[in-house]
Amino acid sequence: QVQLVESGGGLVQPGGSLRLSCAVSGSIFTIYDMGWYRQAPGKQRESVASITSGGRTNYAGSVEGRFAISRENAKKTVYLQMNSLKPEDTAVYYCNAHRGSYDHWGQGTQVTVSS
Repeated sequence: QVQLVESGGGLVQPGGSLRLSCAVSGSIFTIYDMGWYRQAPGKQRESVASITSGGRTNYAGSVEGRFAISRENAKKTVYLQMNSLKPEDTAVYYCNAHRGSYDHWGQGTQVTVSS
C-alpha cells in the first residue's frame, strides 16, 4: 500500500519561504510522476507543480518563478521549495503520486501566509 506523508507546513510572513517534503513508502518511488496540489477554503483543489519520473517539471502560472519542485529518489521524497510567499498561497498543500490510472494522496499540510 502506497503511503504519502507531507511535512513542512506552517505560518510564514509574506515574502517568506517554506519547504514542503513528501515521503513515499510502500512502492517503487521512481515509477511515479509526483505533484503538489493545494486547496484554499471555498475553492477547488488545484495543481501547483509536478515532476515526472524522468525529472521534467511543470508549474502553475501563479507560482512560476517562486516555487521549485524536486525529487530525491534515493530518499523516496519530493520537495516543494516555496519562496516569496503571498497571502494568496494560503491553502492546504497535498502531495500526489500518479501512474497510469492510479493516484495516491497524502493527508495534506497547512500553509498560512499572514503578517
